[in-house]
Amino acid sequence: MPEQTSSRPLIVERRVVSDEWVLCESAEACPEGQPAIVPLEAWQASHQGPDIAPWLASDTEMTAALAKELEAAPLVAIDFPRFTDGRGYSIARLLRERYGYTGQIRAVGDVLIDQLFYMSRCGFDAFSLREDQEVEVALKALDTFSLSYQPGVDDPEPLFRRRQREPGKTEADPAMA
Repeated sequence: MPEQTSSRPLIVERRVVSDEWVLCESAEACPEGQPAIVPLEAWQASHQGPDIAPWLASDTEMTAALAKELEAAPLVAIDFPRFTDGRGYSIARLLRERYGYTGQIRAVGDVLIDQLFYMSRCGFDAFSLREDQEVEVALKALDTFSLSYQPGVDDPEPLFRRRQREPGKTEADPAMA
């Protein structure tokens, strides 16, 4: 599990913010009186109050029962142990689309600038960047593309459907093929 330090830039809803939460490998390792993000099992064993949030490993199986439990969480952190591990994208998308989670979903771990646009399309709204990532570049990366062909959490309709609604466009229109 990655360690979170105060030097990690945090972007929440496209704004750089200071991080009041500390990422702890166990509930016992957390400083007193500070909001803490702990591994899922520790969160489930705790009182699940407003100052403790779950940290999901990339291999967490997202079930309806777990999603129901997570409704009480002030935020859900999803770990990216390596930038090549994309399982966290699926967890976020399931939380948002299938289970209707409306709280903050935070990407933690090996979070790189070139992933942010795609993470946001899957439902992440907070990003704890790796220390070597530049915040200004990261904010611009969230707007890498002006249109997306595929549906996403941010726009559930594919581009071809949006274009079909444009005046003068029909399915028989060669530009629609």
